[in-house]
Amino acid sequence: MKRAVFLDRDGTLIEDRDYLSGPDQVVLFPGAAEALKRLQDAGFKLFIVTNQSGVGRGCFTMADVERVNQRLVELLAKNGARLEKIYIAPEAPEQPSRGRKPSPQFLFDARDEFGIDLAQSYMIGDKLSDLECGWNAGVKKSILVRTGNGAKQEGDSTDMLARGAVVDGLKEAAAEILRLPTR
Repeated sequence: MKRAVFLDRDGTLIEDRDYLSGPDQVVLFPGAAEALKRLQDAGFKLFIVTNQSGVGRGCFTMADVERVNQRLVELLAKNGARLEKIYIAPEAPEQPSRGRKPSPQFLFDARDEFGIDLAQSYMIGDKLSDLECGWNAGVKKSILVRTGNGAKQEGDSTDMLARGAVVDGLKEAAAEILRLPTR
């Protein structure tokens, strides 16, 4: 069984821009690609799990999401980081959805498709729903980054966050994971 790190996209890996729809708007957080490369080099498979409600709300299309994701993949590749797969929930919050976080469905899908040991894997995000997704899937630890909406979430949800870890950004999240024993 393989270990994985599941990552939210907007506010975790890249700057969160309301309804990001163009590849020219993609801005990686400083150190994000290098942090992913460190995790990858340590044997973790990397996945993105992202809610893209702008599609369901008619703000942009799935083709726009794919172009943004392609740009993100290109930026990460410049630093040697490789994503296994990007899971996308395009539904608006009020629409039925199989994988919209906090649903753990995409983590279960990765487990089944890639042989991932969820109990030895991690979830990183900037919202409580990201952490809940990880907890609902039974990951080893969910980590909140203070980038994006994370600082506000930290202030609003301190009781819930006791189950996880809170760090400044992806670089610190990678350090937290790599410090932890593997079994």
